[in-house]
Amino acid sequence: MKKEYIPKKIEREIQKIWEKNNTFSVIEDTKKEKYYCLAMIPYPSGKLHMGHVRNYTISDVVARYQRMIGKNVLHPIGWDAFGLPAEIAAMQNNIAPSEWTNKNIKYMKKQLKSLGFSYDWDREITTCKPEYYKWEQWFFIELYKKKLVYKKKSLVNWCEFDQTVLANEQVIEGLCWRCNTKITKKNIPQWFIKITKYAKELLQGLKTLSEWPEKVKKMQSNWIGRMSGIEFCIKVLNMNKTLTIFTEKPEILIFATYIAISPLHKLAKEISYSNKNVKLFIKQSYCQNIFENNFDKNKGIDTKIFALHPLTQEKIPIWIANYVLSETVTQSVLGVPHYNLNDCEFSLIHKIKTKPEIFQNNQVIQHIKPQYSSIESEKFYHYKENNEINIKKTRFSIISKLKKSNIVKRKTYYKLKDWGVSRQRYWGVPIPMATLKNNDIIPIPDINLPINLHKNTKIICSNNKFTNSSYKRSIYINGKLAIYENDTLDTFVESSWYYARYTCPKFNKGMIEKNSANYWLPVDLYVGGIEHSTMHLMYFRFFHKLLRDFGFVQSDEPVKKLLCQGMVLSDAFYYFDEQQRQIWINIPPIHLQYDCNKNIKKCFMYKGKKIFHEGMIKMSKSKKNGIEPEIMINKYGADTVRLFIMFAAPTESSLEWKESGVKGIYRFLKKLWTLCYNHIKSHFHAHKKLNYKTLTNIEKELYLFLYETIQKVTHDIDRKQSFNTAISEIMKLVNKISKIQKNINNIELIHLSLVSVIKIMYPFTPHFSHTLLQYLLNDTIKTENLTWPNIKKEKSINLDYTYILVQINGKFRHKLLLKNNLSKSQIFKKVMKEPKIFKYINHVKIHNVIYIPNKLINLVTHN
Repeated sequence: MKKEYIPKKIEREIQKIWEKNNTFSVIEDTKKEKYYCLAMIPYPSGKLHMGHVRNYTISDVVARYQRMIGKNVLHPIGWDAFGLPAEIAAMQNNIAPSEWTNKNIKYMKKQLKSLGFSYDWDREITTCKPEYYKWEQWFFIELYKKKLVYKKKSLVNWCEFDQTVLANEQVIEGLCWRCNTKITKKNIPQWFIKITKYAKELLQGLKTLSEWPEKVKKMQSNWIGRMSGIEFCIKVLNMNKTLTIFTEKPEILIFATYIAISPLHKLAKEISYSNKNVKLFIKQSYCQNIFENNFDKNKGIDTKIFALHPLTQEKIPIWIANYVLSETVTQSVLGVPHYNLNDCEFSLIHKIKTKPEIFQNNQVIQHIKPQYSSIESEKFYHYKENNEINIKKTRFSIISKLKKSNIVKRKTYYKLKDWGVSRQRYWGVPIPMATLKNNDIIPIPDINLPINLHKNTKIICSNNKFTNSSYKRSIYINGKLAIYENDTLDTFVESSWYYARYTCPKFNKGMIEKNSANYWLPVDLYVGGIEHSTMHLMYFRFFHKLLRDFGFVQSDEPVKKLLCQGMVLSDAFYYFDEQQRQIWINIPPIHLQYDCNKNIKKCFMYKGKKIFHEGMIKMSKSKKNGIEPEIMINKYGADTVRLFIMFAAPTESSLEWKESGVKGIYRFLKKLWTLCYNHIKSHFHAHKKLNYKTLTNIEKELYLFLYETIQKVTHDIDRKQSFNTAISEIMKLVNKISKIQKNINNIELIHLSLVSVIKIMYPFTPHFSHTLLQYLLNDTIKTENLTWPNIKKEKSINLDYTYILVQINGKFRHKLLLKNNLSKSQIFKKVMKEPKIFKYINHVKIHNVIYIPNKLINLVTHN
């Protein structure tokens, strides 16, 4: 064994052993309890960043721990390889997307292996390979046959920069989720998957996900958006037509002063035939602007047509209003200025009359702002009678009256819209459909699957897009000429079922091998970012229910426990160029300048430029503040990087990357290495079994400390996934061993303590632990056979003394080692003589003393 800890010399050697022995390959074993640990599938962007490292280290720590406690662990990895970034990068580098993608996979795979992640590489999946997406195309056709897939012309979100459609979930505050380009609208034919059919089940299923973050469940619940209320019909005056209205609050019907309909409503279109002003409004004020995503929501036009109030038969005007979006449930709403802010603003701008019969404190109120409406206090006033009415009673009364007219029914809607999956790009899964000459759409026969992209076809870049000869390809189906679908599938489709394919990646007779899938699924722990809450995490829950209904899986949900890690932050710097453009720059640590508080200065000079410090922000290539994993691994070793990233912050919190912290972890590992080296050098012989009866008090104290540490670390890793606190407990134990080992003659106890420490560190520092255990155990260990330490609390081990915590006004101040069974007064006297306590109580009157036997004493100095 080398005296000095040199990571480079041990890490690659051990990784070769794991690779040669295929150590982490796994098969189904019904005799063992299974554990499926999974991190979200990476996109092969070119290089890993520290966000990746954090994500995959978390899942690896859990996977290694679960193996140690005897479970059959599946821990796979793969590549979400299709997508727009590959296509854009390929255009920029004048190569095929497949070449760029495969090159990145090769490089990133090397990076993952350098970090010692315990993946079952036999199960590696690459979604751009035909053997994977063949089954996706097959499943798409099966969904089409079940009428869960359809194509229609639809107003969709269009990203001009990326030249493609986006699903609603991929539009963030009106911007493209990838490039932040302002979204416009296009009315084009698109393929949709009927996720709305599963809206109710997706919402109800959230209640069963007890081990998912509440924030994620709330985000999904809001996105699904259940709306329960009534739907009723209102007659249009002098026209043989009715308007359908949906409302969640029937009681507001009595406050309705107008009806607003969408410019895309059928009635608006019909009115436009005879009303030139309406026709012009629809064309100029709405339709043109909505496609540019630049319309004024308060614009509207009076149709001069009225409807009859269903309760009073009064005439109420019908307006066409921009704020009634085409996605609105019935494209027609009640205008209630006293309740809804949009309605209030619209009514004031267009001077729509309100009911003068609304009273408060016996005075007529013309315009009540929504935030001051008496409805907010769960009470309101009838518009004809000056008396207070309970909402529930009024709601019941109104529904009863509408029922008598046979114009009402209870209805539940969801805000969730069907998933638009067509993408107008090359680098994706070709949609397996074709169109005949008569425009009928038919699926591609199974025998012709997969529909491959032509890798060797010369690709031409045009209008920020790839085109190739695979476009407008023809095929004969049942003797009829058909044209292949041009569009490819949204890449979120590939990432919606990969977790199930990991259970049977080489199965070639179908999409999923049922026995394998049902052995491993559901996933026991899924690790990934919370930013995927209403996209990937919604889609793959939906897909799991599809797989279940097609008989591939038995469970209702794909994942038992979801763990969302925080971001990795790093210092970012920039300067302004001559055009006052913000230019991000990477500043080497040696050139940073600090203030008197040892904080980086907000601005300083570097290479003749005034540099500004943005602070700690999310690592990204664009901000030039990413830290290359290779640099840190070469400098400190993979185990140091792994241990730091798990120790620096709680899992769900953001992690501030500081190299000073990395250095601290490196020093800790070197200290522990030296501790083990000295023990092995002095006591290399085979160790005897520990004799508990001969332990001295100080040895008993170490043994109990060891026992308690293992219990805490086990709890923190297994139940809480609180890895930083687990590591903190390990560090305390190492410090304890280091301090008292010179005062202990019991070599067996020191040996047991060191072996136990190295074992519980193994999930975090596998190379470090693997190497030391070989020497400590004087044997060549097999990682797959390594077990979690099981230290028993021996009944014969009882200390004659215990630690008493000393508090002042409930705040911890000191810890005293005292004999057992001392009285309260005896302990109080010793506390009062303690110098570290005296400074707090000098010249202060003690009003009360609270004592919990053998645990703590609290001095209360004020009333």
